[in-house]
Amino acid sequence: MSGAEKTLTPRLVKKLWIAFILLVLLMGASYIIITVYFANRHNQATVQRTNADVAQHVITEKFKDASPFLTDGSVNKALFGDLMHDMMAVNQGIEVYLLDGTGTILYSVVLNQNPNEPAKSVSLGPIRSFIQNGGENYILGDDPRNPGEGKIFSAAPYSVDNHEGYMYIILAGKKLQAISDNLMGPYFARLGVGAIGLTMLFAAIIGLVSIWFLTKNLRLITVTVRRFHDGDLNARIGNPEKSDIEVFAKSFNEMADSIVGNMDQMASVDLLRRELIANVSHDLRTPLAVLKGYIETLQMKRDTLSETEKDEYLQITHTNVDKLSNLINQLFEYSKLEAEQVTPVKEPFSITELSYDLIAKFKFLAEQKEITLELNDPKENCMVFADVSLVERALQNLIENALKYTEPKGRVILSLDKKGSNVEIKITDTGTGIPVNEQPFIFDRYKQAEKSNDKQGHGLGLAIVKKIMELHDTTITVLSKPKKGSSFIFNLPAYQQA
Repeated sequence: MSGAEKTLTPRLVKKLWIAFILLVLLMGASYIIITVYFANRHNQATVQRTNADVAQHVITEKFKDASPFLTDGSVNKALFGDLMHDMMAVNQGIEVYLLDGTGTILYSVVLNQNPNEPAKSVSLGPIRSFIQNGGENYILGDDPRNPGEGKIFSAAPYSVDNHEGYMYIILAGKKLQAISDNLMGPYFARLGVGAIGLTMLFAAIIGLVSIWFLTKNLRLITVTVRRFHDGDLNARIGNPEKSDIEVFAKSFNEMADSIVGNMDQMASVDLLRRELIANVSHDLRTPLAVLKGYIETLQMKRDTLSETEKDEYLQITHTNVDKLSNLINQLFEYSKLEAEQVTPVKEPFSITELSYDLIAKFKFLAEQKEITLELNDPKENCMVFADVSLVERALQNLIENALKYTEPKGRVILSLDKKGSNVEIKITDTGTGIPVNEQPFIFDRYKQAEKSNDKQGHGLGLAIVKKIMELHDTTITVLSKPKKGSSFIFNLPAYQQA
């Protein structure tokens, strides 16, 4: 097996060769059968047309001097004996039958009929057709000695001494058939061997070329697949649309692209997972350390601390517990969103009413930080088609984020604006802004931002917002300038009332 063939599975090549050899043998056998059939038919047609007038010649030449019937109406057997002797001297395969008008055999030298049995007969249909076309067409008649078999014949009508019927002569009788079979068997055996041998020779040449050509693209694909298997992730099938197996070639390229994409995605996910664990661990350690420190202080100095100090320590402990709880809730929420375990239940609702509720909810926190939190008066009651709980969560995270990075005396404004088939929601603050080099990454999972030389985590709030937007087939953008505040903008489909 050549090196090229080794790129294919031996089983496939073997199956191709077996199928090809069987096809060649079938073709050879079919050729022999067809050749035998048509050669035999041609030979019989030639003999029949050459001897078509034999029966008429017998009637014309033999019956003019003697009647085939005796005075008592019986057949003149002596006449037929002489007739058969003369004819068989020329052709031993000839069989002569005298028929009456119904096709019943009156006499034949070669037919040994039991007197107690009904007289045999032959069908007159082929005889009449033969007489009608003058023996020009190839017609088979009944063989009285072998019922059910057809033989070439010559026939002619007679009318002698008030007797009418047909002279029916089988041109290829039993003896001739035996001789023909003995001669034709070896002839066609030699013909078959020669034909099959010659066919196999040419078929082998054609087969080698055909299998090589037909498997050319398959070999190329196999080589490419093995390269990919061996680690060459850039291996692709070139010009797949020109391949004989275009669908397979394109499917492999798409599969390879998908595998490489999934591998890159898995590597990216693994990297982000490590960053997430590291960042979450960092943020968890801070409140835990604070909790541990104040709890230990309360345990060690509870008898010496004043009530005011105890209340202060407990408040600090409570605040850090809230931070831990919020972080854990964010982790749980984000993991569900990333695992696609959340399916949005979209329904029409008033984004205006939801915005008023959120403003009221965060009003107290904003006042504590001396920040103005307000909703721009919308021109109309804006209705959207979305998941109300997810949208509420996204707005809540954005407002919390805005309040977190806005200095006292600053402002946080929630704006609603209907634009065509969408409602634009914008949260603007007058906070510290986001550095330009950080803006492309603020929606990444737990990305850290530099602030006052201290690492301060954005947490998972904005990453959760991004996931919620993806569930609603929309995007969120940020416009920000350092020390001039930020604006977060997204759109939701407006609900079109019927």
